[in-house]
Amino acid sequence: MPIYRQVGLVPQKRHIVFRQPNGELYHEELFGTEGFAGISSLVYHLNPPTMVKEHGEPFNVRPEIAIEDNLQARSFMAMEVQPEENYIESRKVLFVNDDMHIGLASPTESMVGYFFKNADADELMFIHRGSGVLRTMYGQIDFEYGDYIVIPRGTVYQMQFDTSDNKILFIESFSPVVTPPRYRNEYGQFMENSPFCERDFKLPYNMETHDEKGDFKIYIKKRGLIYPYVYETHPFDVVGYDGCSYPWAMSIFNFEPITGRIHMPPPIHQHFQGRNFVICSFVPRMYDYHPEAIPAPYHHSNIDSDELLFYVDGDFMSRNNIKKGQITLHPGGIPHGPHPGAIERSIGKKETQELAVMIDPFNPVKMTTEALKIEVPDYFKSWLTKTENVVVNN
Repeated sequence: MPIYRQVGLVPQKRHIVFRQPNGELYHEELFGTEGFAGISSLVYHLNPPTMVKEHGEPFNVRPEIAIEDNLQARSFMAMEVQPEENYIESRKVLFVNDDMHIGLASPTESMVGYFFKNADADELMFIHRGSGVLRTMYGQIDFEYGDYIVIPRGTVYQMQFDTSDNKILFIESFSPVVTPPRYRNEYGQFMENSPFCERDFKLPYNMETHDEKGDFKIYIKKRGLIYPYVYETHPFDVVGYDGCSYPWAMSIFNFEPITGRIHMPPPIHQHFQGRNFVICSFVPRMYDYHPEAIPAPYHHSNIDSDELLFYVDGDFMSRNNIKKGQITLHPGGIPHGPHPGAIERSIGKKETQELAVMIDPFNPVKMTTEALKIEVPDYFKSWLTKTENVVVNN
């Protein structure tokens, strides 16, 4: 996150004496995700953030790979992922490669009595259903339908939900999740041609300083294992911080689409990126306005990346029989494009209300056993012009 913030109590200089009212030192922590050179924040605790009382045996959450190599268009019904009470247990990874994991979570209960820390990956969550509050040492962020939440790796957090009906698309990125550099000038400010700006961000507020000792359970994920740790002090004992690393959120509804007279390529929809992947937001927008424009996308060859589309809501113009919460996977190496009839249907249309999240991994993804549980049979046949006997969705 390239926006500098100073919140709460911080000393005038880095790494100098900074005492509490009782005369004890505050405990300074440099929190960064790329050594001493990347984006970071300096955080000031009441207690050392190192006071471990005990730790338990790790348990395995590594995804089970079902399909290692794939060259077939596939589709999956995300809404069929089974809900789980526990937030950690509800996280089901569907697709993996060396750069990222992509999955779905359907927790029915808030995180009470425990915290979670992903020591492997930045997390990007998309809230498809539900609302609540993300709590961290930096403060809280309210979230609702349509929000993206970015949580830097190593951040201890709790999710509090308003109801039991929650659906979350999540991405674990083994590199920092950032906004596209082309939207920002050399000083880090978003430029006038960017589809969003600083005003659209939801930043942490209401930082709570918990001066508590006891047994605080934090589940730490590292290399596909989760380690139960018990700390003596509350992880949210921060009195202040400054820097550029902290969780933040933004609604997909605040992404302002870029349009043109003729059909624009997918990079105009880009919202985020990490190492070897990009994420795009397809939002309601005016269609192309050349008098002979074809609003539907042209056929294109996926040669250098896979394409995953998560259909959030609305009538997606290029697909037939797509349901809310459905996922399509179009693998790199074969062309794809609009379903039969979609091109003709789009001609003359003035606008679309579609809402979708697109993930383009530049390295092929593998599929897990969890993905196959919700796969739609025979989706690869859905481009045939005679589809009377083809099943393309459940």
